Formats: sequence, C-alpha cells, structure tokens
Amino acid sequence: MTCRKLTVLIVILLIAGHTVNAQIRVVAALCDNRTNPVGIDPRDLFFSWEMYSPKEAVMQSAYQLVIASSKAKLTAGKFDVFSTDVVKSDRSIQVRYSGKALQSAQTYFWKVRVWDTDKKPTDWSATQQFTTGIFTPADWKNARWIGYEEMRDAGRIVPFVHLKMKAGDPRIFKNARSPLLRKEFTTTRNVAKAFLFISGLGHYEASINGRRIGNAFLSPGWTSYDKTILYNTYDITKQLRPGNNAIGVMLGNGFYSISQERYVKGTGTFGNPKLIALLKITYTDGSTEHIITDQSWKATPSPITFNTIYGGEDYDARLERTGWNTTTFSDKTWNDAVLVTTPTSKLLPEIDYPVLFLDSLTPKKRTVVGPNTVVYDFGQNCSGIPRIRVRGKAGQTLKIIPAELLHADGTVNQADGVTPHSYAYTLKGDGEETWQPRFSYFAVRYVQVEGVRVDNNASGQLPLVTNLTVLHNRNAAPQNGTFACSNELFNRIYTLTDWAIKSNLQSYITDNPQREKLSWQGEQNFMRTAINYTYNVYNLYRSLIQNMTDAQHENGLVPDIAPEYIQFDGPFVDSPEWGTTAILDSWFLYRFYGDTSVVRKTYPMMTRYADFLESRTVDNLLLYGLGDWLDIGKVTPIGVTATAYYYHSITALSQMAELIGKPDDATRYRKLAASIKTAFNKKFFNPDQKTYATGSQTAMAMPLSLGLVEETDRNDVLNKLVTNIQSIDAHRLTAGDVGNRYLIKALYENGHPETLFTMTNRDDVPGYGYLLKKGATALVETWDGKSSQNQLAMGHILEWFYEGIAGIAQQENSVAFRHLKIRPQPVGDLTWARGSFHSPYGWVKTSWTKTTGRFSYQVEIPVNSRATVYLPAKAGSKIYKNKKIVRDYAFEGDTARLELGSGNYVLTVE
Repeated sequence: MTCRKLTVLIVILLIAGHTVNAQIRVVAALCDNRTNPVGIDPRDLFFSWEMYSPKEAVMQSAYQLVIASSKAKLTAGKFDVFSTDVVKSDRSIQVRYSGKALQSAQTYFWKVRVWDTDKKPTDWSATQQFTTGIFTPADWKNARWIGYEEMRDAGRIVPFVHLKMKAGDPRIFKNARSPLLRKEFTTTRNVAKAFLFISGLGHYEASINGRRIGNAFLSPGWTSYDKTILYNTYDITKQLRPGNNAIGVMLGNGFYSISQERYVKGTGTFGNPKLIALLKITYTDGSTEHIITDQSWKATPSPITFNTIYGGEDYDARLERTGWNTTTFSDKTWNDAVLVTTPTSKLLPEIDYPVLFLDSLTPKKRTVVGPNTVVYDFGQNCSGIPRIRVRGKAGQTLKIIPAELLHADGTVNQADGVTPHSYAYTLKGDGEETWQPRFSYFAVRYVQVEGVRVDNNASGQLPLVTNLTVLHNRNAAPQNGTFACSNELFNRIYTLTDWAIKSNLQSYITDNPQREKLSWQGEQNFMRTAINYTYNVYNLYRSLIQNMTDAQHENGLVPDIAPEYIQFDGPFVDSPEWGTTAILDSWFLYRFYGDTSVVRKTYPMMTRYADFLESRTVDNLLLYGLGDWLDIGKVTPIGVTATAYYYHSITALSQMAELIGKPDDATRYRKLAASIKTAFNKKFFNPDQKTYATGSQTAMAMPLSLGLVEETDRNDVLNKLVTNIQSIDAHRLTAGDVGNRYLIKALYENGHPETLFTMTNRDDVPGYGYLLKKGATALVETWDGKSSQNQLAMGHILEWFYEGIAGIAQQENSVAFRHLKIRPQPVGDLTWARGSFHSPYGWVKTSWTKTTGRFSYQVEIPVNSRATVYLPAKAGSKIYKNKKIVRDYAFEGDTARLELGSGNYVLTVE
C-alpha cells in the first residue's frame, strides 16, 4: 500500500470514528437540578444529564463523571476532587456524589461523558461548575445578625393573630422601620473570586458600589422563621473594584413582621428587620479575607416609610441619600448597627429558583374617573407591582391602588374584603422620577393613580405620570411544557390557568396573590401534576417539604398551611385532603423526578403524620375536614374526600417504605390501606345502585381514580358516573377543588374523553368557559366567578390537555418518565394538537393532525427512555413509521400499540 493510500485510509477511519462518537452527545448537565448552581449543600449533591442522538433506540450503557478544584485542572485531566471512573450503568438522573467531603464556600468544576448502546464513548460535556454553601456557625466566620433597632422580646407575636387585633389591644405595634445598612472595605490584592452569603429578614436588596446584586424579588423565600431561615449566595467577583468598595443593604418586613394599619390576613411579628452577611474574598495569591456583618456597619432608616406584605408600601423620595451604597458617601451621621438577638433557626441555602420579574405589562386602556384620578387597565390579572415614571414638585404625593375588578363608576374595586392595599410615592422634585415597590405585591389588572394630572398635555400643579407599567413577579422555575390545539376555547383555558399558576408560584405556592398569600397545602396537593407539566417545580417542592417538616406539630399533625404563620381552628388547621400533602409530595418527587433521597429524609415526618391520621379515624374512616371545597351544591359528604386521600397517602407510604428498604413498614401500611378500602366501601358504596355516597361527580370519580372500587364493580361505577353526568347533570360541572382532578382523570383515563370534551367545550354554565365569558383573564377561585380573581386550585384540566389530548404521560410503574405512555385523544371537533414536556431525560414532543381517513402523529422521545405509543386505529388500518409500513404492533380496543425507543418519528394511520 502506498504512503498516500495509507494516509487517506487513516483519515477515513478517524472521520468514521468521530462520526460514531457523535451519534450521542451530552446536551445538558445539571447539578442539584440546576445549571451552575451556587450555595448548594455538599452533603446532598447529585448530578443529571440529558443526551441527544439522531439514531433511534439509543440508551446509555456507561458514564464517567469527574470533578476538579479548578477549570484548568479539569481541562488538563487532573481530576483532583473526584472521578467515578467508568461506571457501567444507564443511570443519567439523580447520580449521587460519593467522593470525599467537599469544603464549604468553594467552587468546583465538573464534566461527564457517556457510552451509548454500542459502547462507544461521547466527547466530554461542556465544563460545568457548582459552588458550595456554608453550613456551620464556624463557616460564618463570626458574622452577626445586625439591624437598625432591636425589638424587645415582649413585642414578639407568634403565631400571628388572624386578621387584626381589636382596638385597644396592648400588643398592637407600629410598622417596623425599613433600614439601610452599609459597610466600606478595601481589597488589598488582586481578587480571584468573591462570594457573598447573605440573608435579610423579612427581605433584602443588596448592592455593591452602587450596583444591584442579583435581580431577585422578595429574597430570601418565606419559611417558618423559628425553624429555618434561608440565605442566598452571589458571585460578585466582577463587581468588586481594586481598593475601596462599599456594600449596601435595604431591608423590608415581608412575612417577618406584619402590622395592621392596612389590610392584613394576619397580624404579628418575629422581630424587626435584620441582616447577616459574609463576603468571602479569595485573592490570586491563594489568601482569603472575610467581610462580616458586625457593629462596624452603619445603619439609618430608609426612604420606605411603610411596608407590609399585605398592605402595600410608601416611599418618600425626599429621604433618599444619594450614593449611600458607594465609597463617596459619608455616613458620619448614621448610627452604628445594632447587634440583635441571634435567631435559633437553621441557616440553610435557598435551593429553589428566585422570584423574578418575568413579564412587563403595558396599559391597554386609560380612563379618567375623577378630577385627579386615572385608572389604567392592563388587560391581564397577574401577581405584580406598578412601576411608575412621574414628574412633579418635591413633596407632592401620589397614591397608587392596584385591583382585580372595577366598580360601576370605573374606579378600582379591591373586592373580597382585601382593602386597603396601596402604594404612596412622595416626589423629590428632581426631573423624571422612577419608582416601584420593593417589598410588597398584589393581584393586579387595574391600577388607579390619584393626585395626578388627568390630561397629559395640559399644564398644571399636580404631578404628571409619564409612564406606568406592571411588573409580573413569579418563581423563575423553567418552563416545563407547552400545549396548543385547534379548539380556541381550550387554548384560552390553558392561558387562563397558566396565568393563575405562575401568579401563585412564588417562594412557595400561594392560593392567591391578594387575600391570603399563604401556602395552603391543598393547592400543591391537588395541582402538583398540572403545575409540573408547565413548570419544573422539583426544587420548589423540595422547599415546600422543608416548610411542612418545620410546621409539623408535636402530635404529628401537618397543618393546612405551612409555614404556619397563623394557627387556624378546626378543619382549617387539620383537613386530611390538605395535610396528606406531607406524604404525597415526596411520592411525587420520586415518581416524577426519581428522587429517593427525599423519601428517606422525610420518612419520619410522613410516618408521624400517618400515625396522627390513624389516631383520628373512626372504624378506619376519616369523617372530618374541609371536604370538596367550593363544589357546586355541597353535594359530597366530607368523609368521602378525607378517607379517599387517607387511602391514597397510606398506599403511597407503603410503596415508599418498600422503596427505602423497610419491608415490615410496607406490609403494615399495605394492610392498613386494605382496611381503609374495606371500610370505605362498607360506609359509602351502595352495591345495588352501584353508587358511592350521594352519587355526586366527586363521590363517584375519586374511588375510581384512586383504586377504591373493587374490580368487579369498576365498569358499573364508571358507567353510572358517565350516565349521571349526561342525564342528570346535563354535562354540567359540580366537582370542587378536591374532586375536579379525579373527575377529569376518571373520564379521560377510562375511555370517556368525549364526555369530558363536551363538559369543557361550553361557556353557558359555571366552569372554565363560563369564567372566560365573564371576562376572567386568570383562573378564578369559584366556578361562578366570585371571590379571588386569580387562584390556581381548579386548574386540573391541564392534566387532560397534556396527558390526554397531546398524549404525553408515563406508564403506571414508570419513574421519572423513563417509560413514556404516548396516547393522544383526538376527540370532539379537534383537528390538531401539539404538546411538549421536559422530562428528566429531555424533551418529549408530540404533534398530531386528523383528517378524513388519516391520522398523523409526530413524536420525539429523548435518549435513555422509551415509549409505548397508542394510535387511534381500526382493524384493517395501515400504520406507517417514517413512511415505512409497520407490522409489529398489537390492537387494544380502538388503538394500535407500538413500542418505540428514543428518536424522532412520524407515525401515520390510514
């Protein structure tokens, strides 16, 4: 062979080898379910990655994950922290770190490579990094909690008083002042890295050299402050300057202190605003320096003259101190910061995504409603705050009132008793001024501005508003899915529900953004699946579980709200449909994300709550609680919903016990679940009528969906439910918060999506379409459109949109969507639909069209997962996969079942 031929052969082989390697590649790599996270717990570290391949049916056969102490070492192949070597495994999610103990407040660099089905390796993934948090008092380097003023111990009011204290109550207190705190320091050498670890209660805004640190709203997140306080971590390396630097922090009250001058859901205080911070500076020579909060800081009241999470915020711009957070400012007139009482709580890193302003709304309409008053209609109800630009004279004050509704005269209507919530801005008189609240928000569609010029073109003495927008705040959890179809009403229902979901995804899940702002457990219990199809809530639900653990009572009860800022009475503190969230959240994180560690951590909490529920039973039944809240007609006995959730949670607990190696517990809970089922059927089932309890939609659907119906009666009960809906209810919806989800599931999972289509595809009776017809722009609290105009609790229909119409679900025994169930439902007059869902393994996408005699379905299945696909077909139908005839399938009823591996497919039925 000539030298030239040999060279050509070598090049061809190299290209071929590279092509083989490129058949699979790592396209996303996550640590703690986030990209390049900071402030993570090194004791609970895990990695995940997603892959792509143009080939079909590709699975991972092995992986190698490596970690180094610097990017240079990682690139050079010096894995001085950790290397798994080559692990023969198809595991690509929840891969737990098993190396040596990691240091706190350190940045580590990592990457991963995998081997495909043919045992061919990929290139390394892009370099990733993570920064550990700080976890012991020693790690905080003697940083102290500081403030502007200490509150006497006797002033503490925890738990909060429901609503307001009565006039004359000696405990009534004034709104806690919002302070400014500052500290100057000098960097003496070249800075390699600088991390700020900070918590401010109730909330803080921090800046360095006059520039904002981060862009989060209402940080840190809401917790049971006596048990857990969260801190945040920021990389501020690029914001430091050689030589002199200044750090500034403004504090607000949040849920830490709520006075009763305006609207409140509860009144109380843990204390006055306070701050703890540690700035760790690492120099290029390897030395470190720590700037800590102590008495060397300076403090003074801020221009915020009033703020509560419920009542709003006032700001006097004349009190601004220009440059207060820069090195050119003189703080000689400021007080020394006060060392305040150190909370006994755990200081933990905030693991969830921050709350951010993720939308900006502009007015759709401007209406003059009074001599000096204008109302702006933004066309959309959302959680938000106003941002105003205004010109005027120093000392002039304008009042801003947000609302969901209007009165007949066009002025804003803060309905449902949620009043007053307002903002006041006093001008400094220095050209155009821009202001927005920092520590409060509301449900807002309309904004009324008082004390301003109503004619923008006319001269006058009053302030002139030059611009007004609404900033929408929500949890920054990444979008997890999309849905659209040929039915415009369904698309509007999807948007209606999505606005309610994202308006109530904050640092916990609220029930509404105005009246309550509390984390009622029912919302997360009933809506977790619908929410998860639209947003990645893995980290949020981990935070919710911590809140429930902290809120658990000594007797094992997990209350209906967590954090339990207010201790309610009766079913408002103890309702099983709400409390069983404490068990079912962990089951959800395992089933949907594959997390077994959360099951192990929360097992003691879950079993204590299960024991509490058992202590409250009467003959294995729970006959108390809130029942099917806000159903139409109050037609379902309370014991039906309470006991059904009891059975559901104990069944899940038995499976979790088995999962973590507790077979004796698993057996005990399995037997208990069987006893509950027997008792439930004895109490509520009429074998002659094939009816449960009153025969309501909820009473019939919950047993069907939760496995309480004996198999021999299942078809009869299902047929009775459908017959009742059609003949008695006339396709009207009656189920409430608790039962609506199970009504939807009972219909679309059991062969009756057409009935569900008919119920949903109307606007003439209370339901989704009815709310839209009445002008709702976010899902409303009740089916008839009353009460809160922004509440997510009834949004269960999204489950059908994703799992039914789009056909994206997972098989019954699948975990983390490893085995997909792709079963579209082209019902009613639908001619097309498309959906997408970001599973832990990657994006699942579907899109179908239906024409006379032809059904076409595009499906994308991520690498390292597989799917069972069900296509609408009849005997004699021809089925094609990527234009090739398919013969390997089986019929199930009116569908053809195919087994597919990962890849992109066009499936056609003719």
